[in-house]
Amino acid sequence: MSLTLRKRRVVIEVPATWMGRVKTRAVNTGQRMSPMAGQAKMAATHRIEDARSWAAPRLESAAHGIEDQVAPYVSSMLTAAARKIEPARTRSRRWPMLVLMTGLAVGAMGYMAYRRNAQQWTEHMKDSASDASRWVNEKAERTADSANRMASGVSERADETSRKMS
Repeated sequence: MSLTLRKRRVVIEVPATWMGRVKTRAVNTGQRMSPMAGQAKMAATHRIEDARSWAAPRLESAAHGIEDQVAPYVSSMLTAAARKIEPARTRSRRWPMLVLMTGLAVGAMGYMAYRRNAQQWTEHMKDSASDASRWVNEKAERTADSANRMASGVSERADETSRKMS
């Protein structure tokens, strides 16, 4: 049996039995847990966005560093190699030019492979971040569902016990 008081559109239910009080507390606890799961989901989403914002400029900086530091070194190395293998003026210049062009082609292919691998790595990191974000969202949803099921279970048990006692 519960007592209902009405005053200025406020309804206050006062449970008459111990089980009624337990049920009321269980329902209130379940309602309080649901927003916490939503907040956890939002916090995880913000953390992942922060991590992506932090990583993106560093990846770009690393790519430019390789471009600015490694490419000139390879170029000077190829130039030095070309000078070493350059024959005397009386000989034909076909062979050294072929070696130089081959070296330049190999260097260009290496540079292109590096750029492709850097882009693939960046895309992989984006995919990893989206996978982590999706995992966090799923985990938050499972937690919210679990909290709702637990609250429903407690409510049902409280109803059963209340029916048995009355």
